[in-house]
Amino acid sequence: MPVVSQPSTTLGYALFATRWLQAPLYFGLVAAQGVYVYKFFNELWNLILRCVTGQANETYVMLAVLKLVDVVMIANLLIMVIVGGYETFVSRIGLQGHRDQPEWLSHVNSNVLKVKLATAIVGISSVHLLQMFVDVHHTSQHALLWGTVIHMAFIASAAILAYMSGPMAEHGDRSHKGHGHGHVPAHGQDGAGGGYSASTSVPAEFSTSAAAMRAPSPVPVSVPIPAQSTGSYLSSSDSYDSYETGAETRIRAARFPSRKQLEEFDEDHPRDFDREVLARLGKLDFVAARRNVVFVGPPGTGKTHLAVGLGVRACQAGHQVLFATAAQWAARLTEARAAGRLAEELAALDAHPLLIVDEVGYTPFDADTAHLFFQLVAHRYERSSLIVTGDRPLGRWDEIFGGAAPAMVDRLAHHAEIVRLEGDSYRMRRATSAWAE
Repeated sequence: MPVVSQPSTTLGYALFATRWLQAPLYFGLVAAQGVYVYKFFNELWNLILRCVTGQANETYVMLAVLKLVDVVMIANLLIMVIVGGYETFVSRIGLQGHRDQPEWLSHVNSNVLKVKLATAIVGISSVHLLQMFVDVHHTSQHALLWGTVIHMAFIASAAILAYMSGPMAEHGDRSHKGHGHGHVPAHGQDGAGGGYSASTSVPAEFSTSAAAMRAPSPVPVSVPIPAQSTGSYLSSSDSYDSYETGAETRIRAARFPSRKQLEEFDEDHPRDFDREVLARLGKLDFVAARRNVVFVGPPGTGKTHLAVGLGVRACQAGHQVLFATAAQWAARLTEARAAGRLAEELAALDAHPLLIVDEVGYTPFDADTAHLFFQLVAHRYERSSLIVTGDRPLGRWDEIFGGAAPAMVDRLAHHAEIVRLEGDSYRMRRATSAWAE
């Protein structure tokens, strides 16, 4: 690796720090938005007065309403420039997990911002052109002609910009991913083949701080994963050819062991399985209602598949999700407690409306670790959702968590959908079939 000299590094930092010179510009746009708020209510007051005094005809009302719409659209354009521009060119705005965070802000960049600005300008131009046609008797043909031509120019430029931004973003994404790919540790769908203990080492990327956990991570290379098969990687190589989206960023940040879809689940394999419950859970109403889901069943019956499938769908719906095995959660919380930041760690996890705890029950935990799990469940009680998979019913959790089990189960099951899966191991069936052949 080439060594960067200290003067060069200092100069680079100094140049990068000049981005803060743009901050006053965005505050100036905030003042301009205040002007538009004044203009909006001034126009609204004039409209009300003329309607009350009987001086407003239908054409005037339509034009006045279009003016109000025009002011609102320009104000929306200003907000997009203020928030998106500041986020992209000055400094990140820490809104992760905020219920009012706009979906586009999670993957905002200069290309996305330019396309959104172009489409907003097209919308404003449409309103202006509509005003001309509504008041056509007082608008010259010359003004109508040029208004239409300018509007079409806006549409053409927005279409070209949108077309160019796709290949540009894809090229940048490929260049970034070409530098190297992370590796996600392999483990079975339901932990078959061995569980983890609380002291088991976990991947370094999972032991990082909560802020780092929310950052997108590189996508590892993989092959397509059949339904309910074990997997060691995140997604198929086809994702390299797809355009960068917020959903893909959330899926990578969730650190699923493999990419599963609910539609791929073999519903005929479990002997006892409520398909109506799965259809209801697939609507993700439980996330909005801050309820929990518990999948219970023997190894290999598809618990992890269903948990990951719901997690992927939640990511696609705009939710931040985080996946880990029970042993990995234990190691993460133990590390936070040892560093004296357990409360901060639990608060940071609030940025994820959905956490998935996989493989509960394969290894019992000591009293201290069980208390950490209780704190996690208690902290998220009626605040955010949990999906838990385990090999034994909640009534036997004392075998795993000891004396902490009753209070933990009480909070976990209070607002929860308990889904039981009965049947033989899908993996063992595949292995037996292959051996017979």
